[in-house]
Amino acid sequence: MVRAYESRGLGKTASAVCSAVVASGSVSPSPLEVVLRRGDVIEARHRVHAVVVQDGRKLAAAGDPSLVTLLRSSAKPIQALPLARARPDLADDELAIACASHVASVEQLDAVRRLLRDAPAGEDELECGPDPTPCRHTCSGKHAGFLALCRARGWPSAGYSRAGHPCQDLMLTEVAAAAEVGPASIPTAIDGCGVVTHALPLERMAHAYSRFPQLEGAARISQAMLAHPDLIRGSSGVDTMLMLLLPGWIAKIGAEGLFCACSPEGVGLVLKVEDGGQWRAVQPALAEILRRIGHAMADDFGVVPVTNSLGERVGQLAVV
Repeated sequence: MVRAYESRGLGKTASAVCSAVVASGSVSPSPLEVVLRRGDVIEARHRVHAVVVQDGRKLAAAGDPSLVTLLRSSAKPIQALPLARARPDLADDELAIACASHVASVEQLDAVRRLLRDAPAGEDELECGPDPTPCRHTCSGKHAGFLALCRARGWPSAGYSRAGHPCQDLMLTEVAAAAEVGPASIPTAIDGCGVVTHALPLERMAHAYSRFPQLEGAARISQAMLAHPDLIRGSSGVDTMLMLLLPGWIAKIGAEGLFCACSPEGVGLVLKVEDGGQWRAVQPALAEILRRIGHAMADDFGVVPVTNSLGERVGQLAVV
């Protein structure tokens, strides 16, 4: 399914990092294991597959880099690239909200409404469904961005979320180009918000993110996400937290335990929690895979406390 590609070779610094991580056993067939301990008892275990890519080579891996899964909302920064190219007049917060899986904060909803106004489009044109209203849906920013793109390209807005519409045909082309695979090789499905979502092996996702800084329009998208990391998710979002902790990195969660990120130097990183919905395992796994490529995170990032309804710490999540 995945076509071959030619490695461009690593720079001196990246080559040194790659040699170090391989020598230390950071390319491992075993997934990361995140456990929840309540007291001294292990109450839950989550297996996390991870891969880090730069210039077409794996810097680190745990588990199965060939595991195929859906990009879901982690595709949003890639899906926003045509919008950045077509609408250079949009403000940073409007482009950021087009990449977001927001929690309907006041600031996030304001950004969605400004993007709709500047599209121009109405809330009634959003095809994400009520949650409880279209604007408050976590993906409304992406949908508002699609409407703005349709206006810029002269496409009809009706059905913009469905396969066969020029908007979704272009999204498939963008994802395929970023991952350097043929569009016909990408399985598709319907996302939670009604748009087409695309499946790739984890290694191809990491490759796509590693190439993100060099893609046309990416400089604008990165600038917008870094200027407004709180719009991307919120203070408790792992993607928002990573962008605040590591200067220049952009990150985006996806449903069913997916996490994608890239550095300004083109290090692409992907995590996938095997059991799907347990996003809580992402943060400890992220801290571990970053450690393996030379980014030492604070202990309180990699060890996530578990609290009860009284606010008491009763356990923790961490990589075994």
